[in-house]
Amino acid sequence: MLRQIDVSLPPTIASLDYRPAPDVAALIEQSARAVVALDADSRGVIQALGGLLLRTESVASSRIERVDASIDAYARAAAGLKSDESATSMVAATTALAQMIEHAGAHRDIRLDDLLEAHATLMHDDPLDGRYAGRLRDVQNWIGGSDYSPIGAVHVPPPPETVPGYLDDLLRFANRDDVPAIAQAAIVHAQFESIHPFTDGNGRIGRALINAVLRRRGITSRTVVPVASAMLAERERYFSLVNAYRDGSVTPFVRELADAAVIASSEARASANRLDELPSEWTAMSRPRAGSAAAKILGVLAEHPILSADEAVRLTGSPVSSVYTAMERLERDGVIHQVTDRQRNRVWGATDVLAELDALNRRIGEAVRASSATSAPPRTMGV
Repeated sequence: MLRQIDVSLPPTIASLDYRPAPDVAALIEQSARAVVALDADSRGVIQALGGLLLRTESVASSRIERVDASIDAYARAAAGLKSDESATSMVAATTALAQMIEHAGAHRDIRLDDLLEAHATLMHDDPLDGRYAGRLRDVQNWIGGSDYSPIGAVHVPPPPETVPGYLDDLLRFANRDDVPAIAQAAIVHAQFESIHPFTDGNGRIGRALINAVLRRRGITSRTVVPVASAMLAERERYFSLVNAYRDGSVTPFVRELADAAVIASSEARASANRLDELPSEWTAMSRPRAGSAAAKILGVLAEHPILSADEAVRLTGSPVSSVYTAMERLERDGVIHQVTDRQRNRVWGATDVLAELDALNRRIGEAVRASSATSAPPRTMGV
């Protein structure tokens, strides 16, 4: 019979004096510049890019947790239609991330209430942990081992009664302005995963914290950085580096996040270029009459790549009959495709925009694997 559990008590970080070595400091600065440059894109695609990156980040973050669904299933869930459980969870992750960065930007701080609200959004419909949605855990949890025992666990977080104090300490560090933002985001994430304050959903909320820190610091204002795509590409490496943080090794994960931000920003700029090209390509494919419902839909499609007829009516001001005619035309011309298999309450997706979501994730993954092929640390399970 198990009579004793040895838990991990992370050090407090509110007053942490993190001073990276010169080469790491240079990389941190390079990564911050890359993120700022991405966010400052002056073309008219920035709103479309922001939506694409938000979806890319939340989908990749979900996939790290083995929560996965097709992009069409995700689109159905995003439109509010019945979809599979994983797709619904991925959409909840998107909404939770959007809430966190919006609040961080508006308040210029990160608050416990923001974490709880995001967690409630993420876990509300979870069949196992929905009753804990938006609540700090009041039970002991662990990572690894089995569902029934912490024997063999990789990490046993601090006892539940210590969680509020640890989060208060974490948020005081997260709201400082005297730490390089990329390093701050990395430390906040790794510390949050060490505390593991919820019964489930810690990884997705913890990764959302990375972009919340960047938004609070003003590094981003209109985009998110899809660093979860980089973590997904080297999932076990990512877990290993977070576990190394728990053993006192801070800089390797800071360096990893900085590298990920550089790669993700570079590939996201390629996505911005693609989004900039699409409207003219769509016009050439369909040749709609100026001022027609089809032309108006093409004008909003990059920013709204998942569209119902009702949404298209609202966005274009066109009559519903004209919208249906336009949607059918654009579908025939290969611009959009139905993500539903029904005659009523149909939803369409912009084929090229939805394809870019997976393409961006793939490009980031390829770049990360190429850069880390000779430097992967020992593999360790779970965060």
